Amino acid sequence: MFDYSADAEFFPRRRSGRVTSHVGYRRFASAADAIQFAIEVLPPKLLTGSFLEVNDERLGAEEIRELYDDDRFPLPRKPVAT
Repeated sequence: MFDYSADAEFFPRRRSGRVTSHVGYRRFASAADAIQFAIEVLPPKLLTGSFLEVNDERLGAEEIRELYDDDRFPLPRKPVAT
């Protein structure tokens, strides 16, 4: 079972060794906060290629979305712009 309370790190997508946006590396006190940031704050086109690291596991865009959509996600969800 995934630990939404674990510390998490967000790593933005890179292209040719450079960050491709103004969104940089961030640490979060909980994976739930990091997942919420990735889905609700980060522009969708920047999620592809970015990843979260939680308990030494890398989570890409698809895994992040699955965890956000999971019934066990502990935070209230906000409407996501499409």
